[in-house]
Amino acid sequence: MPRPKSEFEQLHPCDFYTAEELLDADQMYTVYEIARLLQGLDPDAEIDAETEDILLDWAIPWVMNNADDLVIAEPEDDDEPGYYGLKSDDR
Repeated sequence: MPRPKSEFEQLHPCDFYTAEELLDADQMYTVYEIARLLQGLDPDAEIDAETEDILLDWAIPWVMNNADDLVIAEPEDDDEPGYYGLKSDDR
C-alpha cells in the first residue's frame, strides 16, 4: 500500500552507478556480484541469503537498464548464473 512521503524521516535521490563506474572493463560478473557492488560491497562478500535476495531486487533492474553497455557470457554449468561485463569495441 502506498505511504505518504511525510511518513519518511529522509528521502534520498535515486541515483545509480553507470556500468562504466561500477564494473572493471577486464572482468565479468554474476548478477550476485553486481548486487554486492551496487551496495559498495566486495563482489565476494559473504552475505546471508535474505539480504542477497533484497540486493538482487536492485541488481536485476540495473542490469536491464544498462543492457546497452553490457555483454553477457553463458554460465559454465546450467545451475550457475551467467556473467555480465562492459561492452568494448573489440567485443
